[in-house]
Amino acid sequence: MTNDPYALAEDAATALKDALGVESVDVALVMGSGWVPAADAIGETIAEVPVTDLPGFAPPLVAGHAGRIRAVRTALGKIALIFLGRTHLYEGRGVEPVVHGVRTAIAAGARTVVLTNAAGGLRPETQAVGEAVLISDHINLTGANPITGATFIDLTDVYTPRLRDLVREVDPSMAEGVYIAFRGPTYETPAEVRMCRALGGDMVGMSTVLEAVAAREGGAEVLGISLVTNPGAGLVGEPLNHHEVLEVGRATASRMGGLLSKVVDKL
Repeated sequence: MTNDPYALAEDAATALKDALGVESVDVALVMGSGWVPAADAIGETIAEVPVTDLPGFAPPLVAGHAGRIRAVRTALGKIALIFLGRTHLYEGRGVEPVVHGVRTAIAAGARTVVLTNAAGGLRPETQAVGEAVLISDHINLTGANPITGATFIDLTDVYTPRLRDLVREVDPSMAEGVYIAFRGPTYETPAEVRMCRALGGDMVGMSTVLEAVAAREGGAEVLGISLVTNPGAGLVGEPLNHHEVLEVGRATASRMGGLLSKVVDKL
């Protein structure tokens, strides 16, 4: 197996297309914690493959992440690649496995990458639990970057404005916000939540930003959507737990799937 992450993504893309029986894909979607049931509403399943059948992928370690890749055909005939789970930086495998799925999708032909996540809400005064928020920008506090060397990527519009406009055509009420990413796996302290609010953050989580950077490096457009599953630590006086995150995701999965199905056909 090659040590070159880009060549490894090419190998994985070839194996993936063979396993799924597709020649190319139009869009890739990465499903965050609790979002897996939403995939059922996006389109007709063509085929599904475990990630461990492909070069460079490791089995998921996190509850709520299924570790499968599904190809679906949307109502208008687009081929969407759906990652039912992701690798997180806190799993200790390094940066490359975190972005391998996105790089594989781009190598398979995807020109648009949709990144979803479960996030803590930093603005409970305006955000309801179960609300989806468009990611307009991010702040990377993970201490990591998927790009090494003198490769300079403009991130002015890392989350493509055109795609956010398409979502608002489907749901004009959807708000936008800045997503702040920590490495995890611990949830943020109340002091860190206050810092994030002061920095201008609206949601906080442990994923997405490295994938977004890798997608932009690969020339893909990026759409990011956070599902607010809980208020940030210290904002309402309740302790945080992963079970709560998954339950909110499951409760809103069909609504999120309906939204995504309409958005994908507009891409």
